[in-house]
Amino acid sequence: MVEGVSKITMIGNSKIVLKSCIDKNDYEALKNLEITCTEYDSLSFKLELDYRLENAGKISKRETNINEFMYYLENELAGYINISNFGGDDLEITGMVHPVYRNKGIFTQLFTLVQDECKKRKSGEILLLCDNKSNSGISFIERFSQKYHHSEYDMVLNKELYPQQCSRSLNIRRAAESDARTIAEMNYDFFGIVIKEDDTAIVDNIVNGRTFIAEDGNGNVGSVRIELNDGTGGIYGLGVLSEYRGRGYGRELLMWSIEKLIEMGAERVILQVDTDNGNALNLYKSCGFEDENVMSYYVMRR
Repeated sequence: MVEGVSKITMIGNSKIVLKSCIDKNDYEALKNLEITCTEYDSLSFKLELDYRLENAGKISKRETNINEFMYYLENELAGYINISNFGGDDLEITGMVHPVYRNKGIFTQLFTLVQDECKKRKSGEILLLCDNKSNSGISFIERFSQKYHHSEYDMVLNKELYPQQCSRSLNIRRAAESDARTIAEMNYDFFGIVIKEDDTAIVDNIVNGRTFIAEDGNGNVGSVRIELNDGTGGIYGLGVLSEYRGRGYGRELLMWSIEKLIEMGAERVILQVDTDNGNALNLYKSCGFEDENVMSYYVMRR
């Protein structure tokens, strides 16, 4: 049973549902809404619904943060916004509204509640994000943005361009809970992100067997997190420690991740990369990845 806080507010023939985490029924409704919006707008949404459902069971009874904001109109899910934390102190906010119910103030109502929730939290930067092709989404974000933060390419593997050969010298092992400090330190080296070793995102990813550490004869050299959901394999947080770069370890770890996901049943393999990270972008393209969408992030004004 999923624990955590849940609130429902009735407004005429509509209701707003606020929850710490989603359950399976929420997931099905949200997935259908995502498919509808994706097909209608030809846009990408970074909702992480599979991740959210998988981690729902770990929400404790003492959890008081609201992360899921859902607007129902006559029992049909019309709008949704979520707050995410993927490690560190920063929060990410994104959402969508059913095409039939747009321009009715639904997103604005939900976003006002999101703002109230963010004011209660101690956090780093709060990032608002959407597909860069969404003019309406970017326009809405800019009304509440302090500044532009960065953009990321959503990249998809083209298996016809994937090189089949790569030198192999690393030992790649599944991370253990005792590696939490090491992974936190690696993330700081890779991305400059301060993550505490007891951060729930790190711990959950280790416990669920999603995080792997690469070693050579001298010790740890890098790490990666891989996930498989509905036939789509994702590669996240791939990095090599500064002192080991330039030795081909990044390529080897990337190709291992691809092969591992395909072995697990992935029909599609994706990753994200900062549009300004030329070295990583060149590596990914050389291994068969092509950019599909651009997701832009803005810092929310407090």
